[in-house]
Amino acid sequence: MRWEQGRRSDNVEDRRGMPVLRGGVVGGGIGAIVLVLVASYFLGVDPRMLMQVIPQDSSPAGSAEPAPAPVPGADPLADFVSVVLGDTEDTWTAIFREVGQSYEPPALVLFSGAVESACGVGQSAMGPFYCPADRKVYIDLDFYRDLRERFNAPGDFAQAYVIAHEVGHHVQNLLGTSSRVQGARQQASEGEGNALSVRLELQADCYAGVWAAQADEARGILEAGDVEEGLTAASAIGDDRLQRQATGTIAPDSFTHGSSEQRVRWFRRGLETGDPAQCKTFDAREL
Repeated sequence: MRWEQGRRSDNVEDRRGMPVLRGGVVGGGIGAIVLVLVASYFLGVDPRMLMQVIPQDSSPAGSAEPAPAPVPGADPLADFVSVVLGDTEDTWTAIFREVGQSYEPPALVLFSGAVESACGVGQSAMGPFYCPADRKVYIDLDFYRDLRERFNAPGDFAQAYVIAHEVGHHVQNLLGTSSRVQGARQQASEGEGNALSVRLELQADCYAGVWAAQADEARGILEAGDVEEGLTAASAIGDDRLQRQATGTIAPDSFTHGSSEQRVRWFRRGLETGDPAQCKTFDAREL
């Protein structure tokens, strides 16, 4: 992937090594908030809804100085993340402008171990996540080692796909898709709610492909093998493959992110069309 000469985003916060200030919740502490985020990540539940059922500590969470941006050139992987985020900003700004709207980019927070967000305290084991309450993407860069070694999905474009997927959730948040889906899930059965979550995740995959297609057309970011890297990553984190690895069995009714085949299909659709209008997972009869 050609990224070295790309524009670095000004919206990256480096919280690596910073302490988590929030004191926790009554009867549960930080662990309860972490469980909320784990549930939101693996079960597809909006963390804001889960937080409503946990009694909150009335004490203030504390305050901290704003996290600094990474120092350019000091950390190649942080530079890479910053460039990819900057490229998503340029791409989605142009897409929104075409329909007469303004794109408000998310911040991206680098953290190590644990991090405080408006959705609770997240841990590295959760993987990257997007918090709609503060409009920020959170990632521990050690996840990329897991992507390479645990999920057998190496390559810089595979890493870029992860960021683009989370930015896709931000786009859904800006368009009101996330809130509509969350409202529908609150009225649905568990199985119906899971099915809605799958459609939301697959749309974010498609949006990631749209970014890659338009960025490549505008700036020539893709090299030979990059598309295969992205498709491998999409396949590696399908619900069916993860369930089989964890339990040896597959339970489709519990899927919240989509099967490997579905994730590849929708990511590929975005890549091949470059058109967000083709990412209508909620209108599709078959995913």
